[in-house]
Amino acid sequence: MKLIVGLGNPGAKYARNRHNIGFMALDRIAEDHGFAPWKGKFQGSVSEGRFGSDRAVLLKPETFMNNSGQSVQVAMKFYKIDASDVIVFHDELDLAPGKVKCKTGGGHAGHNGLRSIHAHIGAEYDRVRLGIGHPGHKDAVAGYVLRDFPKADEGWLDDVLRGISDGAADLARGDTGRFMNAVALRVAPPRSGTGSKGPKKPADAKPQSAPATPAASKPEAEAQSPLQKLMDRFR
Repeated sequence: MKLIVGLGNPGAKYARNRHNIGFMALDRIAEDHGFAPWKGKFQGSVSEGRFGSDRAVLLKPETFMNNSGQSVQVAMKFYKIDASDVIVFHDELDLAPGKVKCKTGGGHAGHNGLRSIHAHIGAEYDRVRLGIGHPGHKDAVAGYVLRDFPKADEGWLDDVLRGISDGAADLARGDTGRFMNAVALRVAPPRSGTGSKGPKKPADAKPQSAPATPAASKPEAEAQSPLQKLMDRFR
């Protein structure tokens, strides 16, 4: 069984914030895979379901971001699972918008939700880092992550969330390669057609002839009348 955690802040005013992309990912998975309705449990919202025969529990901590680890720890104790069975979706400033990467262990890089989870269960859990880009200066980070995604980002955001849902079963099985491929197929689908090369010509098409050049002027002798030619013979 896997405990799949999405990080964010509870409440409608935070729902579309960049910081809440982890919540968004879980909402998409629950909807697409027919998980049970969300219910309050473990200081958060929980939805249970299966990917085929594999059971999974989705958890959105409602302790606010800075105390996310409390909710995760309570859920782990209830289900009697280890940190290796936990997968956390979270926003990542150090990745460009639309980029997705998987990671196990390592530091929290100043992310307050991860910092709290580290403190409660250790660092050896799996993570899915969801790129939101960086505002350019550390003093602008707090305001940046707590603002809604702009309309210009809706296209790539929808692609990423759909790709995550497409690959969720593979991720739960531990196949991160197939999971990442599912995301890539949504974010950067294979190009079809001939691109900028233009349509191919039929195999039996004849090469286009060069434009005709004006005919050269006839020699003066060819331009003479028959009478002039006869007179020239007797000169």
